[in-house]
Parts: sequence; C-alpha cells; structure tokens
Amino acid sequence: MSDQDNASNQARNDNRARGDNGSSRSRQGRSGSGQDNKPQDNKRTAPPAARKPQIGGSRPAPVAAPAGDGGDDSEKKSGSGRRRRRGGRGRGRGGSGGGQTDQGQNQGQQRGQKQAKDQKQNQGKQNDKSRSKGKGGGQDAKQGGQGGRRKSGGGRGRDKQADPVRAVISDEPIELDEKTLASRRGRARKGQPVGRYQMCVSRRDDATQIAILEGRSLMEHYVSRPSDDISQIHGNIYMGRVQNVLPGMEAAFVDISTPKNAVLYRGDVVHEKAKDKHNRPRIEQMLKNKQMILSQVTKNPIAHKGARLTMEVSLPGRFVVLVPNSSTYGISKRLPDSERKRLRQILDRAKPKQHGVIVRTAAEDVTAEEIEADVRRLLQQWDDIEKLVKSTKKPQLLYREPDLSLRIIREEFNKDYRKVIIDDRELYEDVLDYVTTITPALAERIEFFDRKAEKLSLFEKHHVTEQLRRAVDSKVWLPGGGSLIIEHTEALTVIDVNTGKNVGSKSLEETVYRNNLEAAVEVARQLRLRDIGGIIVIDFVDMEVKKNREEVIAAFREALARDKTRTQVYDISELGLVEMTRKRIGEGLLESMSHQCETCDGHGHLLDQTLLDI
Repeated sequence: MSDQDNASNQARNDNRARGDNGSSRSRQGRSGSGQDNKPQDNKRTAPPAARKPQIGGSRPAPVAAPAGDGGDDSEKKSGSGRRRRRGGRGRGRGGSGGGQTDQGQNQGQQRGQKQAKDQKQNQGKQNDKSRSKGKGGGQDAKQGGQGGRRKSGGGRGRDKQADPVRAVISDEPIELDEKTLASRRGRARKGQPVGRYQMCVSRRDDATQIAILEGRSLMEHYVSRPSDDISQIHGNIYMGRVQNVLPGMEAAFVDISTPKNAVLYRGDVVHEKAKDKHNRPRIEQMLKNKQMILSQVTKNPIAHKGARLTMEVSLPGRFVVLVPNSSTYGISKRLPDSERKRLRQILDRAKPKQHGVIVRTAAEDVTAEEIEADVRRLLQQWDDIEKLVKSTKKPQLLYREPDLSLRIIREEFNKDYRKVIIDDRELYEDVLDYVTTITPALAERIEFFDRKAEKLSLFEKHHVTEQLRRAVDSKVWLPGGGSLIIEHTEALTVIDVNTGKNVGSKSLEETVYRNNLEAAVEVARQLRLRDIGGIIVIDFVDMEVKKNREEVIAAFREALARDKTRTQVYDISELGLVEMTRKRIGEGLLESMSHQCETCDGHGHLLDQTLLDI
C-alpha cells in the first residue's frame, strides 16, 4: 500500500471520528434543555460514510444525520423545518453543541424553504384549476399568487358597483319649420340678440363658475368643484338602507353611500297606507331597520346636517317633469290660461298611464312632438334606473344629475338671455349640442370666449370679479346713500336697513320711504346673489304712514317674484320688521368661496390671553 493510500485511509478515519463526536455533542445539546442525559446505545447503527471534503474548504463537509439520530423525527413531530428545536443554538448543558447545531438548523431551514416552495407551487396549480372552473378557492385566494385578488367563499370576486344612470344631453333634434324657429329666436337689434340676462361660464381645472347678469349687475353665482360629488347631490337618486327609525322625531336616517346619513321625514315617505291623509300611519309602521328604499335628494348636506330625502322620485326634463308610479298631473301656473289649455290637450296624449307628468314653464309655445320626445327620453332614463334597482342590494347612487353648467341651462336658459359665453372649448361644444337638441332656435346665442386671444379673463371683462368681492362683504351701499348690514347666525339671517348718507330734501318720512324702497329691491337681489336661505328678518327704517309701509312691502314682493327659489313674506310689523323664509337648497355664496379661519374658528375675534393667564 502506498503512502498516498495510507494518508487517504487516515483522513477517512479522522472524518468518521469527528462525525461521531459531532453527533454526540449535538444530541447532548438537544437533551440539555431540562432533561436528563441518557446513556447512548452502543448497538446503534453505524453512520453512513462521510462525503469527501471539497477542494479549498477550510472545514470538512458535514455528515448526514443518521436515521436513528432523532433529528428527522423532531422535524416530523413539529410539522415544520422552521420551528426551533428544544435546546437548539448551543443552549444545552456545558455550552456544547455550538457549531454542528447551527449546521443542523441551516439544514432544517433549507428543508423548510423547500417545503414552502413546493406548497406554493401546489397552491398555484390549485388556483389555476379553480380559475379554469370559474370558482374561487377559499384560503388559496388569501395566500398570494393571482388568486389573492379573490375573496373566499364562492370566489366571484368583489362586486363591481354599476355606473349610475345619467341624463340624456344629446339626441336627435326635432325638425321645425322656419316660421316656428323665427318666433322662438327672440328679439334682436341690428342682427344681435337682445335679452335681459346674460350668462358667463368660466371653467378651470379646480372649479367651474357660472355668473348670471341682469344688465351689468351680478344676480346669481354658482360654483362647482370636482369634490362636490359628495356635497352637491341635489336631485340625485339613491338606493338607500334605513339605518334607524326615530318615532319621536317622525324621521328615519338612511344610508345612501355618502359620508353622512340622510334624513327622511314622515311626510316624504311614499306608502300604500300613507294615502289616507286623515288616518296616516306612523313612520315606524311604514319603515323598518335595514329596509332598502328608493329615494331622491331634495336638499344638499349643509355643515353637520345630512341630506334630506323624499321617496317621491321625479326626473326633470327640459319641458316636462316625469313622476314615476304616480298620478300627478299639472301645468305651470306661470303660463297664461290660453297656453295652459293648449298644453293640457297635448299632455292628455303624451302622458304615460302609470306615471305622472308636470309641464314646466319652458314648454310655452313648444310643439306636441317636442313634448312627446322629452317624455320618451325621461321614460328611457327611468327604465334604466329600474334595471339598476333590480341588480342593487346595497346603498348606491342610481341616477346622477348632469354637470352644473348643463343643469343651469336646462333650468334657466330661454329667449330672455341675450347670450351664453363659455371660455372652455370642450364645455362649449357640449352645451351647444345640448341646446341644439332641446332649443335649436337659441343655439346661435351660445358663444365661445377665447382666453388666449383676449387680454382680460371672461369674469374681468364683464366686471364679475369685482362684484363678487363686494358680495361677500357684510355692508352693502344703496344708490341714494343708505346701506344694508347683513349678518348671519346659526338660526337666521338679519338684515338691517340704515339711511346712512341719505339725508333727503323734503321731510323725514319721505326720506325714510325712498330709502326703504331702494332697500327692498337691493335686499331681494342680495338674497339671490348670496343664496341666503332659512329664516330672514329685515329691519326697515320705521315709517309712520301705513300706505308707505304697504308700498314698500309690495315693491319687495315684486322684486322677489323674479327669484325662482320659493319664498314666503309677511307684512311689516309695528316695529318695522319683515319676517320671511327662503328655501335653502345648499350652502350660500360666502361658504362656497371661503374657508373658515383656523385662528378664530370663524368668530372674527381673538381673546386677550394676557387677561386669562392669571
């Protein structure tokens, strides 16, 4: 035998000896965790031959653990190669078992990673099978892979909320003869349209503003922001869930998928038993908790109050208003008697049997074909809403009103407007298409304002900006030198009329009378411009003559007649006070254009801290 063979045999024997000693130390380390060391069995099967050392290795290759070693058994009992064995990391008695125990732990981690990899592959195969069958896989969907996007239990995935129905703004226009078109174009002077009002629409990325001018005076102002989908929801239709019924308040709170629950009062509930006005049931008899109801927003949420709802749904069009599942039948009282009679005959033929219809003021002089086309559009919208109702099982938006600009044009635009000026090309085209569909005779009054070609902006050119700055001030000057002081409180709005610089020329009564007449017209304008709602108290300057008081209140009511928002005015009291109410639909001008001061919380006063720090 050569010297090389002898050296090889000697190295093999040394490695075998090291393996026996390492295995013994490893077993002692595991048994040193509070257990008595037992004598080793000399009849144990000899360990297998060690692998050859690798070239360049500083330590011999580790020896595979024997079958009776207990290492594999401990892993099988623990169920995972990652679980720490008792007495691991050299925590046995005498601090033995440090090096070889770390190697055993590394081997256990490698085996655990391999098992985890095999398990993940098996899960991937199961998920592929479940996807091919169209069924989700319970826990597999929760543990990663592509199945992680699915929910357990059925595996149909998250229910996608259907898009709400939108108002039809473009349709085939009704062909009218030239005579009819000429009668609807309105007045013109030197080829230019003539009208009392003008509408300016300015769109930016953060907001859209609409200003309505009477002559050069700003009468109404509207603001729409992208975030108003939550706060400006007047007219939207929702599928809601009754959260709780309050018999003491005769109201119910309804979840309509908005941040704040909406309120539904007893008088706005539509129920079969509610038709009897003399024996109307209580609200807890008509509504139950968790009940799904169809409702429409009649009042936007304001401050800490939620939106107000009604179960009598209505769909407004250009000429008529459709009231589904109702026997409502009506014609606007602002129309003359002869026109009301003509429209009644048209309505008898166009009205659906199962739905109610109300003819709007804009239907004056329109043909039967236009009214029938408007009814068909609304019926199609209602059919789409009904289909969405059948597939909805949770609170959801079903119908969304069109954008603010289209909504204002639908409600306001007529031949009394000399023009509508828009400074956004896309919005201009949408409005032009809508007007061409519903009122083709007035399409020529829609104009585009090119901001790039003009030196001033649209609002600056028509003096809207400076009037808006004055509109948020609490003091308003009158033409004769008098003034108004407008103050808002939580419960009501107070308007104080002062003579100011108006000293008159004849007598005190005449001066006060003239000043109050100017104040009556200006108060009506300020109510529209600032969109003030709720209870309003006006303190006119005292007048001794009863006839003067009657003429002032008559002038005030005449000025309010141009306001489309419903108002109720009482006569002047003995103290010279006028009490009135104006329907509040949303926040006013001041709230829509300002933010509350963080320093004073909107009070306008700061306390002197030196007097409080005592």
